[in-house]
Parts: sequence; structure tokens; C-alpha cells
Amino acid sequence: MADSSYILAHDLGTTGNKATLFRRDGRVAAATVATYPTAYPQANWAEQDPKHWRRALFSSTRQLLKEAGISSSEIAVVSFSGHMNGLVSVDKAGTPLRPAIIWADQRAVEQAAAIADTCGEDEVYRLTGNRISAGYPAAKWLWIKTHEPDVYHNTHLVLQTKDYAAYLFCAEFATDYSDASMTLLMDLTKREWAGELIEQLGLDTRKLADIYPAATVIGGVSDEAARETGLRTGTAVVIGGGDGACATVGAGSIAAGDTYNYIGSSSWIALSASRPILDPKRRTFNIAHLDPDLYIPLGTMQAAGGAFDWFERLLRPEDHEHPQYEALDEAAAAVPPGSHGLLFLPYLLGERSPYWNPFARGAFVGLSMSHGKPETTRALLEGVAFHLRSILTVLKSQGTEIETGIRLIGGGARSTLWRQILADVYQLPVARLNLSVQATALGAAIAGGVGVGLYPDYKIGRDLAPIHDYQYPQPETSPLYEPYFKLFEQTYVALEPIFTQLAKLDQS
Repeated sequence: MADSSYILAHDLGTTGNKATLFRRDGRVAAATVATYPTAYPQANWAEQDPKHWRRALFSSTRQLLKEAGISSSEIAVVSFSGHMNGLVSVDKAGTPLRPAIIWADQRAVEQAAAIADTCGEDEVYRLTGNRISAGYPAAKWLWIKTHEPDVYHNTHLVLQTKDYAAYLFCAEFATDYSDASMTLLMDLTKREWAGELIEQLGLDTRKLADIYPAATVIGGVSDEAARETGLRTGTAVVIGGGDGACATVGAGSIAAGDTYNYIGSSSWIALSASRPILDPKRRTFNIAHLDPDLYIPLGTMQAAGGAFDWFERLLRPEDHEHPQYEALDEAAAAVPPGSHGLLFLPYLLGERSPYWNPFARGAFVGLSMSHGKPETTRALLEGVAFHLRSILTVLKSQGTEIETGIRLIGGGARSTLWRQILADVYQLPVARLNLSVQATALGAAIAGGVGVGLYPDYKIGRDLAPIHDYQYPQPETSPLYEPYFKLFEQTYVALEPIFTQLAKLDQS
């Protein structure tokens, strides 16, 4: 391939499709976002219309070609990423039979309990690397079978978000190891559908797409997609991966032991490993890496940057249209570690790792008349850091060695103060990357480049996401956080029964 070859990466997020045109050296030639809505037809339901995805994918492709001013013949490959844990039911013609049930949907609580009763929680965790939850496609598929039997009967295949996007471009059905690993239906180490488990659940393996490595070319751009997008018919289409796996590669976590931390609305700490890491208490989980030889053990929290967004909106004056993040950061930087004896529990959306408690709630603990905006802001930043350290502690308890520090990506990486707090709380160097685009889009692009030979392997991720600078633990500050971290964990334990009682009262 010539150096002028471009990679088109589509990343279907929860709020919109991020389309990015990359040059071979990883620089961005053009980028755009096309938004779409999420419907919440009932409490705990979350759905999206695949027709909106189609419109966003095709319109953003046309816009990128126009903005970049390049010929469609210069695009070597189209690759995909998308939000995971969803379910798209399609017929043989690829037409969706109902709205997509997305990751945030929690309707399948009874079905999740049935999976545990039928198959056993420990057995499912050992086989799939994941704990049973209503959020997984296995439970959602069982819900459809129970409540929408006609849809189940007429379903040709159930797909993930990015699988359907790839189908729209090349008319081929496929999924990849990373998305399949988050369905609760894949044998993680064999990287194949867990036939016996699926049979136990009364589901049909024939309705699952074939699984491929993320860099697989599954087809070429169809005539119809070419007309809709302006792409050249036959342009290679690579299946790509789920957003968590693509972010891993885009963060440069491409060798066993590499660790990174994403802080966006949610947050997670993940590492690349040569084998799954199974926690006896099932506090963390595992997905397949884009590299077929690696796995991604991780723990994730619900509200990190999302908690900061909530707090900023509460404090923003009504006559101010723009967020005040920098002003809050500056005020919090003047407050010493520990926020003058104030703790914040960031459980505004319940919590996943390590507690897996949907009833957990946020709390400021230790408030006094002396606390103001600077102290509450710093306590919030510290609270997210403390919770992430809890996840890190679980991962390290399974023998994980983190010697070179943690790479940080996401919107939270922009805050110098937050990076320093993380370094001090983790007691590890925190590296900010030199990324001109979101790591997820870059990871999808790398999968595409590997698929068509633009890149030799995923190790190119380290070159395309170089480290910009480090924040190191401060010897005078880092030890001060130890007693606060212990109190933080003790506070959750003390409040856990109260959270449950509050949830019961709220439902009455």
C-alpha cells in the first residue's frame, strides 16, 4: 500500500457515531460526529433505532470525504468499533426486527437470575470470564425469547452494534472475539461459542454470527453502500472490535503487563495479559483483546467524569452556558490532600467493580461549615481516584505486576490536578498520551490497518499513541492519602445497608 492510503474508522458510541479519517502515520485527516437518540420506553430500558446508526454512518462518511478532499480510491480500509453488551436482532435480509437493546438496558433481571440458577455463577464466570448480569446479551436474548417470541423465531442472527454497522457496508454477517466475549455466551479461552452453555439456556447457536479476529477483512464495500457513502465499491471492510478492546489498543496497551486507565463518563482500569485473570469473588471481569494472543482483565466503575459533570452542572450559575471545569480545577488545586477531612463516594449510578451493587448511591461524608466549592470539588476528584484504586487493588491481588505505570486516556486526562491525584493515590506514575483523537477510534483504525497490511501488527499502537508526559507520585503527598483511602473503603461498607434500605423506600 502507498503512503497515501487512508483508514476510515467508525466508532459508534452511546450518543453518536464518531467517524475519523486517519493517515497511515496515525495523524487525523478529518473527523466528525453524527448524533442519534436513545429511547427509554420504560424504567431500566434503553434502546436505539439501527436506522439512526445507518443514517449517521453514511452521512459522516460522505462528510469526511468532502472535508478531506481526497478520492475514495485513497481509502484502503473501513473498520469499526461500537458500544458493547447490546443486541440487534436481524432477519435474513439484515433488517432489524426491533430496536436495538443497548448496554445500559437492565430489563433482563429475571433472565440473569435464571442463568445463574441454570448454569451456576462460578461456572459461567470460569467459562466466559464474566459475571452474570442483566446487562449482558445472553440475558437480553432470553428476555426476547420470553416476551417477544415472534421476534426470537424470526431472528436470523443477533449482532452487536459494530457488527451491524459492518454489515451495512459490506452485506456480510460477522462478529469479533472482543464483542463475542461480552455476550456471556463465548468460551473465553477457546474463543468459540460455548455450545453446551447456550444449549442449557435453550438458545440457538445457529442464530449467532461467526466469530473472527478483529483484523479480519470480512468483505468489500457493497454497491449500495458505495452509492450511499461515496466510497469505492470493493474497498476492504474489517470487522474491528468492541469499544473497550479498541480503546485498549488505542491506548498503546499491546503487550502483557501494559496497563491503562480510561476516565470518561465512566471509567475503567484494564491491562493486557497472556491469560484471563479470574478473581475468586468475581469482582473483575475479562474480555478478549484485539490481538488474538492476549486478554483484557479489567474493572469498571459507573460514574467518574460523569460524577464531575453532574457536580459542575449543580454549581454552574444559570446565566453561564459553558462548563466551568478549569475554574473548579484551579480552586481544588489550592486544597490539601484529603480535602480537609471530606470524602466523596461517586456511586451516582450504582456501581460495578468491585461491589456490583445497583443500589449504591453517592455521598459526601464529613461535611462541615468550613467546606466550600474548592473542598467539595477536590473530594470528588479524590473519591473517583479512591474507587479506581480499589479496582487496581483487586487486579494486583491476582498477581498482576504494574512496573512501568499506567497510561491515562479519556477526558479526565486533560486535568493536570486529576492526573496528579491519581498518581499519588495509585502510588504509580501516570502517563498522559499524545493523542489527537479518542483512543477508541485509533484502536479501530489500527485493526483496519493490520487487516490490510498497512501495519505489521498491533505493536504499532505504541508508536501511534506515544507518551506525552508523566505525573509521578509525590513523596510528600502520596502517603497522606493512605488513611483517607482506608476510610473511603470503610465508609462504603458502613453505608451499604443504608443504600439498600433507601432503594426499597424509593420503590414503595
